[in-house]
Amino acid sequence: MTRFRHPDVVTLVLAAGQGTRMNSDLAKVLHPMAGKPLLGHVLQCLDDLGAGRVVVVIGHQRERVREAFAGTEVEWAVQAEQRGTGHAALMAGPAFEGFEGTLLVVCGDTPLLRASTLHELLEGHAQSRCSATVLSMRLPDPTGYGRILRAANGDLVGIVEERDADPEQKRIDEVNSGIYVFSYPALERALGSLTANNAQGEYYLTDTMNLIRASGRRVAVVCAPDYRELLGINTPEQLREAEEIWRAVHGSRGRDDATAQ
Repeated sequence: MTRFRHPDVVTLVLAAGQGTRMNSDLAKVLHPMAGKPLLGHVLQCLDDLGAGRVVVVIGHQRERVREAFAGTEVEWAVQAEQRGTGHAALMAGPAFEGFEGTLLVVCGDTPLLRASTLHELLEGHAQSRCSATVLSMRLPDPTGYGRILRAANGDLVGIVEERDADPEQKRIDEVNSGIYVFSYPALERALGSLTANNAQGEYYLTDTMNLIRASGRRVAVVCAPDYRELLGINTPEQLREAEEIWRAVHGSRGRDDATAQ
């Protein structure tokens, strides 16, 4: 049952990765949790959100992913070569030709994601009148995550990766979740200037934030109430942890959002 109404919002789901750390040949988003593939949980969340069009970027085992979700009302975009999150958005570009509005970007491996949190993110983005909004989270141990740097007014100044952070920045516990809202075509313009000048030779969506700010536009930040719902699944251990959280909530409260309200 749809809990919210965002029919004008278009969603881009990043689901092309192989998930090599899962130690399995199965595409990461097809790994089951609580009887449903990881991607299935994300799509259920978007249904609860009442989002409009949903475009899913697939790559590794893409035909198998399509078959697993045959009959689902989503559109597919193909990222044949995985070269980063920015590259995935570029590959989905043709699906957004002529679109002007709000684009929500989520990850296909976050099965605990709640519709209520995405609703608050979208509301915050609309109220801020910014060109982009980052969903952040506060972690007990932020090691390995990109730290959120804010201006005095709360706007985003930048996202500094762990390897580039100085000792003071490493003490920041607010980090990037990898979930964003963009005003389109502001993202399209930023993607057009994106480069892969990094050690991995990949295109990153985080870099579009600097490009948007450099164009004179603002980027906002909304912090999620519970970091657990934004935990991505990259290892079998993380999958087990996510299922334990899910069972703890749903076993006692029935069907609800993925983590405690």
